[in-house]
Amino acid sequence: MDKTTQKLTVYFEEPFWVGVFERVSDGKLSVCKVTFGAEPKDYDVLEVIIRRYYQLVFSPSVEVTEKSGHVNPKRRQKIARKQTMQSGVGTRSQQALQLQREEMKTERRHISREERDAKKQRKFELNQQKRKEKHRGR
Repeated sequence: MDKTTQKLTVYFEEPFWVGVFERVSDGKLSVCKVTFGAEPKDYDVLEVIIRRYYQLVFSPSVEVTEKSGHVNPKRRQKIARKQTMQSGVGTRSQQALQLQREEMKTERRHISREERDAKKQRKFELNQQKRKEKHRGR
């Protein structure tokens, strides 16, 4: 059976509050960044999790080593407290977000190139049509 772990980190990144969803599945990490705007209340975060989770676009997967084994509950509590005190996102998450940004950038370039070529082709066809009409003496 495959093990999947998910984690949400909410932090303040000037000037907005940001949430980062981290999903580790089959030893691969993928991330998604959500901007909240003003400081989100618990019900705002819950709404994003319940209603918008399946529309989120996660980054391409990045290899990650996963620790396994039993952790003492008190130690787990201490680790959780430490993580809530920290601000920012782990470096692997940042790498995954950077990959997502690069992917979106290349996709945008591809789409804009196609639109530019289509516009150029339409203009060319229009000019050809005008030349034919002039040639026919209309």
